[in-house]
Amino acid sequence: MLPTTNVLQYLERSAAASPSNIAVADEMYVCSYQELLEDARKIGSGLCQHFPAGSPVPVFMEKSVETLKLFFGAVYAGCFYVLINPEFPAPRVQAILETLNARKIVTSHAFSEKLSAMDGLDVLFLEDLLQTPEDAAALDKVRENALDTDPLYANFTSGSTGVPKGVVVCHRSVIDFIEHFTSLFSITQEDVIGNQAPFDFDVSVKDIYSAMKTGARLEIIPKPLFSQPAKLLDHLCDRNITTMIWAVSALCLVTTFHGLDYRVPETVNKVLFSGEAMPMKHLKQWMSHLPEARFINLYGPTEITCNCTWHEVERGREYPDGLPIGRSFPNERVFLLDEENHLVTAPGVHGEICVTGTALALGYYNNPTQTESRFVQNPLVTAYPQRMYRTGDLGWYNEEGELFFAGRKDFQIKYMGHRIELEEIERALSGVEGVERACCVFDEKKGRLTAYYVGEIEGKDIRHTLSATLPVFMLPGTYVKLPEMPLNKNGKIDRKSLHR
Repeated sequence: MLPTTNVLQYLERSAAASPSNIAVADEMYVCSYQELLEDARKIGSGLCQHFPAGSPVPVFMEKSVETLKLFFGAVYAGCFYVLINPEFPAPRVQAILETLNARKIVTSHAFSEKLSAMDGLDVLFLEDLLQTPEDAAALDKVRENALDTDPLYANFTSGSTGVPKGVVVCHRSVIDFIEHFTSLFSITQEDVIGNQAPFDFDVSVKDIYSAMKTGARLEIIPKPLFSQPAKLLDHLCDRNITTMIWAVSALCLVTTFHGLDYRVPETVNKVLFSGEAMPMKHLKQWMSHLPEARFINLYGPTEITCNCTWHEVERGREYPDGLPIGRSFPNERVFLLDEENHLVTAPGVHGEICVTGTALALGYYNNPTQTESRFVQNPLVTAYPQRMYRTGDLGWYNEEGELFFAGRKDFQIKYMGHRIELEEIERALSGVEGVERACCVFDEKKGRLTAYYVGEIEGKDIRHTLSATLPVFMLPGTYVKLPEMPLNKNGKIDRKSLHR
């Protein structure tokens, strides 16, 4: 077998081996591997006529079977896909398109009205692309010129300047990660992967490409079910889900409302979680109801292709310090550096978590300054170039050498599974009429995002204004009006006093 250099080989091999097997299903459609392959090639043939190879293809869709067809169609066209959530406020959509320098966007007729207010945008429709005859010659030409370092997708995260940052990840990084991921966690053709993560969130990369590589079935779980634990559990049981690669917040939703007392998804044999620290009381509930399942704690930012460390939870072990984030994935090196770029190995000493290896993203799209600041030369290697990503996260080792997460080095946080710059929220807060000064604080233990402000306006009115420019996951849950903002001796906002 030829080495894998393009993720389309995953789809093509699975379609050749089991063409009639279900590749992906949602609440509307069920799609076989052969159908997914054929439709993706049609879409790719159409996109070739509109997008030059190597360019971004903005996809304005909710996650669905049809969205996945568009993703692979973009790849067949020699491009990379960028999912833009239709729920995003118009200014954020516009900011992403401006970063991409994109004047064309792909959607379905169901979402066309939301794009009608954007002037000068050429809208292509999925329905039309599916009618395009396959142009095998054009697709073959694209493949002949393809490299494993070509971009595969870009996921946009919050940016400290107020402009979202597009993390660009290439085929090689995804292939390198998925090969190890599916092997370590024994994902096979027999698995049914229950997708929880949005398609613009890197957790979904594990769902999509684990399925494509192994020939497993990907079940896209309807979003409304995550606010209805009983119906969610019915869905997991009815669809015979075996593998859950979920955000911690989604797992906690089930246990908070005692969903497992209602019904246990007994077919589940692997639960992998990430995004934030898993509360032990919630983990213990899941483990007691699924006594034979494996539970895996995953860690890693978007910039290193999903995850760089993992720890399999040991049944019967007490975790007084919380769960370790564990050991490095194969072909990734994870280590700690102090402020002077010296290696940290001593137990209990904090250092910044840094990562090297093939899984690193290419960088931030159209943002060389940010790229150069986070993707740097490894200071421990001086004889040859070696890229290193500074996560901005702090970690420490216990006496046994296990790695633990210790918090953020800066004001970037993980909230509701998303990586967010507090500065972006604060900038939006300060722009609200009636707000004189503002500060945003995240309480990691309580998982609470609080806006503190000085001004005459009421908190509910601030939230209403912010909802027009910020996604839901960036909206503070609490608004506290202060007579004045506490300042430290340097005249800066005293954030520590607000934490108390």
